[in-house]
Amino acid sequence: MPASPRWSGSQRRIGLTGGIASGKSTVARWLEQQGLPVLDADVYAREALAPGTAGAAAVLARYGERVRAECTQPENSVIDRGALGQIVFNAPPERAWLERLVHPLVRARFEAELARVEGEPAVVLVIPLLFEAGLEGLCSEVWLVDCEPEQQLQRLMQRDGLHEAAAAARINAQWPLERKRPLADQVIDNRTDPSQLPARLSRLLKTSALDG
Repeated sequence: MPASPRWSGSQRRIGLTGGIASGKSTVARWLEQQGLPVLDADVYAREALAPGTAGAAAVLARYGERVRAECTQPENSVIDRGALGQIVFNAPPERAWLERLVHPLVRARFEAELARVEGEPAVVLVIPLLFEAGLEGLCSEVWLVDCEPEQQLQRLMQRDGLHEAAAAARINAQWPLERKRPLADQVIDNRTDPSQLPARLSRLLKTSALDG
């Protein structure tokens, strides 16, 4: 049984998590196609560092020109996310600093969006660092998209055009999937052909966390 308490209100809140490049986006798109509102932590994290935000200003104050994207405007506050990633994924103290900056902003955005969709019978919360950030309490149930570490590595290298060391650094910045599996209410096997996912997901949508 999961150790952390879950959301216990009347709304079904599906927390969707997994390792980087495990297939969360594929699952989220399918759920959105079924009419469920999808709230995405990655989207909110990007918005937290958008030009002109306090988050972007804090990042630029800490790292300066190393993370400023090239732009013709001298007042440019656009963050070069690739450069920022090179820093934080290779220096755990810097990653921890960035998470302390961004995580509260993301959590606040989730609270606002959940209030906006409170009339919906079910909603999906896509949170890659759900367990790491201790956000289980936002969800009535947690679905983990699962695959092999070698698949994660190959998918991430192909998806983002990263060399092996850079991809491995991003994977290692998260808890391994084997640590997350026992904490999830449902584990979605994404080791094989993605065309097999819809049938599995259809069954899960008809099954509550308690029934699973």
